Amino acid sequence: MQLPLGRRVITYEYPLNERIRTLLRLEDIFEKTLHFADADGPHEHHVALVTLFEILEVAGRADLKFDLVQELERQRQILLSFRNNPDISEEALSGALYEIEQSSTALLAMQGKTGQYLRENDWLMSIKNRAGIPGGVCEFDLPAYFFWLNRNPAQRRADLAGWIGPLLPIRAALSIVLRLLRSSGRPERQVAAHGAFQQMLSGRTAQLVRLRVSHDHAAVPEISANKYALNVRFTVPDTDMRPKQTEADIDFELTYCNL
Repeated sequence: MQLPLGRRVITYEYPLNERIRTLLRLEDIFEKTLHFADADGPHEHHVALVTLFEILEVAGRADLKFDLVQELERQRQILLSFRNNPDISEEALSGALYEIEQSSTALLAMQGKTGQYLRENDWLMSIKNRAGIPGGVCEFDLPAYFFWLNRNPAQRRADLAGWIGPLLPIRAALSIVLRLLRSSGRPERQVAAHGAFQQMLSGRTAQLVRLRVSHDHAAVPEISANKYALNVRFTVPDTDMRPKQTEADIDFELTYCNL
């Protein structure tokens, strides 16, 4: 059973291994970078550049590209096994296979360490180093950067597109993997009595847990899990005090996702 239609819900996701945790972080940072890069203002473009540096740090893992290529190939083989299945749309299957193959090709075309071209740009690295210092990118610290922020917005957008563009194959690949992961589970309706919920996994394998909670519930899930059990504690949100567990019964939708 799903949450009633018409109710505004918030989806919380909890990764159960480091690989999925990395992909979720990258997804979030890419979304912010592209959002602010598409704007016109110098402050937005500064945020786009700072978040680009975050992508560089997170995506700098030597095995990330290999992991994505390997996972895409595994998913391609799974999809190929559905060929000639009367219950599967051949058009949809061909489209999914084409998307995976294009993404794999783009990843394999990336040469060297991820983002190395950014590391070799001394001007960008000077900004990156100063950005880690509170107030470290004032005009008197980096006058050349201040000049860039005062350039025509279209020129700044073009520069950002040139710096972000070579990393987009990673975004495309992780988007495919996360989309397949999120669609792999079957939602279950659950209730946390007095804000507490526990479920034994009993051998169930999952890489990601998704909770959908109605916005009407003034409650935030704190999720923890190991190979034996999933624990969820709903707390009352409070920006001034330490959160405490709610006394209300909270109905929510729970999905275990696994590729």
